[in-house]
Amino acid sequence: MWIDCHCHTKYSYDNWLEPVNLIRRARALGLDAVCITEHYSFEASEPVEQVGRDEGMLVLRGVEIATDRGHMLAYGVEDDGWNIWGRDNYLPLDAVVERINELGGICVPAHPFREVGACLLESVLDLTGIAAVETHNGGNRESDNELAISAAGHMALPSLGGSDCHKTEAVGRCATQFLQPVTDMKSFIAAVRAGACRGGYFPGFAQAALAA
Repeated sequence: MWIDCHCHTKYSYDNWLEPVNLIRRARALGLDAVCITEHYSFEASEPVEQVGRDEGMLVLRGVEIATDRGHMLAYGVEDDGWNIWGRDNYLPLDAVVERINELGGICVPAHPFREVGACLLESVLDLTGIAAVETHNGGNRESDNELAISAAGHMALPSLGGSDCHKTEAVGRCATQFLQPVTDMKSFIAAVRAGACRGGYFPGFAQAALAA
């Protein structure tokens, strides 16, 4: 099954993407699920979960955290109690990873090697406590993704893919192929920890582009 593991809607407050448009686009492309990772807040994505139920599509939720060494995707938190710093930006990366792991979640560096807001090469390779690397990001250049693929291989970590969409037409460019069933966040995390996932360029996105 294929899941777009890095999606944003208007609840990230940096775009106007309506959740229903994201979900309908994902379904039309043939994705099996999406994971909403609004900036700074897990709780911000709660309305999207209901839209998913209404539309008959699995919607998972995480959060994209802005640290002092780049952005981090966190999966498995249940509210915004993860944020003990009282601010949104430049949170201490090592402490964030420790906090998320303590709560039973997992951390995945977002769009590493992107020149803006990214983890640098050295910091990615030096990270500890992360569960995977986002090797395929729809907003990255292919060369950036190639560096992330190399880093994941060097670190012997699983890979994730996500569109990082902020507009409808970006949904599904990259996604993650899961090699075991994912029905909720618990099974999502179990699959990542088992290495039963791999990021990639979602075939349905390319097929839709050719048909347009």
